[in-house]
Amino acid sequence: MPSPLTRKFTLADLRAARQTGAKVPMLTCYDFTTAGLMQEAGVPALLVGDSAASVILGYDTTLPVSLQFMIEITAAVRRGAPLALVVADMPFGSYQASLAQGVRNVSRMVKSTGCDAVKLEVADGHSPLVSALADAGVAVVAHLGLRPQAVGLIGGYKFQGRTAAEAKKIVASALRMEQAGSAAILLEAVPPEVANAVIQQTNVPIIGCGAGPGCHACVIVTQDGLGLTPHRPRFVPVLAEMAGPLRKSFELYVERVSGGTYPATEHDYVMPPEEKTKFKGVLS
Repeated sequence: MPSPLTRKFTLADLRAARQTGAKVPMLTCYDFTTAGLMQEAGVPALLVGDSAASVILGYDTTLPVSLQFMIEITAAVRRGAPLALVVADMPFGSYQASLAQGVRNVSRMVKSTGCDAVKLEVADGHSPLVSALADAGVAVVAHLGLRPQAVGLIGGYKFQGRTAAEAKKIVASALRMEQAGSAAILLEAVPPEVANAVIQQTNVPIIGCGAGPGCHACVIVTQDGLGLTPHRPRFVPVLAEMAGPLRKSFELYVERVSGGTYPATEHDYVMPPEEKTKFKGVLS
């Protein structure tokens, strides 16, 4: 039975999982309250994903979310779960313009939030940025496979590594990112064979997001697992169906307010009798 976190889960623990065969559960998180509940539930690693653009802000893609918004919610998650490994997503446009821009904005994210690592959706051309950040002491999680920030380029949310050529390129990119200094690699929406090849040819922890059972850690979008989104990706397990109970709770509130049963006497604040008398005198 999982138990609340009692000590800080670190990158060293994630690395150790690769050696021991332990599997590290990771969930997306976007707010202080949920972060606290996840820490109490024993979730050791939290990803403050730019998926917040969709599940929190209602955009069709992750592209519109701003750096400032990501900083605010990452700081909230950090406060809510001080013992978890918190990975912050760098949003689209915050590191693509130049090496200097990337270093500046990642530094701002780390200093403003206290996150333990940052995640970058990377192409091979991002190797110098990963190296510069590693040299500066920043733990970088390199995101390969399906990269939602590149949805326009790849033509939609399609799993990657469909062909031998695509799979070979993903493995080569993983090796390049490890050589550049990535602390871990996240693989999204790739067949298990591709993930296993990356695992075999690298030495850093591999975080799977729809990448098969061989990965050292697994992450999903929490709202998908709770049944709060319209479409659950095939790799996401059913953790609960929360949409129905939440809707019922909202209906109950509407019913009580509309029917006049809320607020009731027990919900009122009570003025001391002598002050009530004085107040009546003031009004007369």
